[in-house]
Amino acid sequence: MDPSPHNKTMLDKEFFTEYGEASQYEIQEMVGKGSYGVVASAIDTHTGEKVAIKKIKDVFEHVSDATRILREIKLLRLLHHPDIVEIKHIMLPPCRREFKDIYVVFELMESDLHHVIKANDDLTPEHHQFFLYQLLRALKFIHTANVFHRDLKPKNILANADCKLKICDFGLARAAFNDAPSTVFWTDYVATRWYRAPELCGSFFSKYTHAIDIWSIGCIFAEMLTGKPLFPGKNVVNQLDLITDLTGTPSEESIARIRNEKAKRYLNSMRKKQPIPLSQKFPKADPLALRLLQRLLAFDPKDRPSAEQISLYQNSYPYFFGLANLENEPSRQPISKLEFDFERTKLIKDDVRELIYREILEYHPKMLQEYLQGSDDSGFMYPSGIDQFKRQFAHLEEHYSEGERSTSPLERKHASSLPRERICVHIDDDSEQNDHKKNSTGSLGRAAIQSPPREKPESAYKYGPVIRNGCSKPKNSPKCLLRSASISASKCEDRERNKNEEEAINNGGIVVESKNYTHF
Repeated sequence: MDPSPHNKTMLDKEFFTEYGEASQYEIQEMVGKGSYGVVASAIDTHTGEKVAIKKIKDVFEHVSDATRILREIKLLRLLHHPDIVEIKHIMLPPCRREFKDIYVVFELMESDLHHVIKANDDLTPEHHQFFLYQLLRALKFIHTANVFHRDLKPKNILANADCKLKICDFGLARAAFNDAPSTVFWTDYVATRWYRAPELCGSFFSKYTHAIDIWSIGCIFAEMLTGKPLFPGKNVVNQLDLITDLTGTPSEESIARIRNEKAKRYLNSMRKKQPIPLSQKFPKADPLALRLLQRLLAFDPKDRPSAEQISLYQNSYPYFFGLANLENEPSRQPISKLEFDFERTKLIKDDVRELIYREILEYHPKMLQEYLQGSDDSGFMYPSGIDQFKRQFAHLEEHYSEGERSTSPLERKHASSLPRERICVHIDDDSEQNDHKKNSTGSLGRAAIQSPPREKPESAYKYGPVIRNGCSKPKNSPKCLLRSASISASKCEDRERNKNEEEAINNGGIVVESKNYTHF
């Protein structure tokens, strides 16, 4: 429920004093609350755009959590792309050396791909194609920057009413550098099991390639086709069993390349399975879609194509014929190793605070220039608006707890990434398993979907497939959407992380370790 006009006026007066930058945003209402802090929707009075302003509280309570926030803020700044969620602004803290909270301005989202898939059982082949194209386009940009996302799943893909998708949640992402251009060490990997590549489930290697993200995209695409997760494993043993039920047991050559001896023993002891034809598993799917899916879900990571290969060799991957356009599929130079020097040292709280402050200054060019020239001190040229933010968010939290909204969103339990830039809706999902069994719906419900225009294949994408949200049909073409700098999309979700997970495969003893994530 929106604040009353009187309360809203009072809040604006409290919030927008002294600080011209803060007055750019007109606060609307609380849309999310969790252990990380709170999220309020707002309107950018300069552009009229709806945004989400998020207060991340007590950022430096745990250095590991603060480091993840630093990493994600940095990556989202460096990976500026229309298919990746954008940080629009970060507010200046009142004191450089003592601030505890961060206020981040994001694009406001409507739904995520998980809810789009779950709420719409009539997605068309055109939807499937357009969705996958955007995901691979984003992944090409991410991977050419030598970044691994490491946690791709439908809940981490935001979607708006005109079918625009954006990848979010880079809390587990890592960058690889020149000394290891195609691999990255896996020291804290705990991504959702259902979308985990087989080499991760079995700890096959000590280093991994971008193929782990390609596998996740394959799982997501298969879920689009059926409306259900492809490999809903109960544990890593069951996960590998489900995978090999579809792909067949790996070849002797593939097993021979595995460096984990326990994993080798397990796979060699597995009963021989023949692969199931994807045309049998997905009888209604486009054959060209299945041809690509077969490659995305190759058991051996070396057999999976890169996103860049799919983009460059359209004759080999004709599924995107008529939609793909290299001019709209940018690459990026690899991220400089200097950006992540902090990863190689043991940081204390003040170190991370200074590094996050430096990232905040990227959104304040004048102060950044002074900082780089050495003329900056612990004060600012003008008063910070954070104190006004604090009062307004406190007011919102008070009314939020008094029941201004009929339902409360799920709390974000883990500190592996920034709070979600979404409008939050309560869903009683307690686990990854029952999440797909309950009949909850997102804001893009079944009644809100519309079939794309029926045109010839060559012109089928003049207007993209449309998911409607009680509004008039968008007139944006896919190419226009791919260039768009703004998006909407997604529900506030709990991140499901298994604490202290130690899962071993019987007969092989493959151990997968997961670190325990502390809360904000």
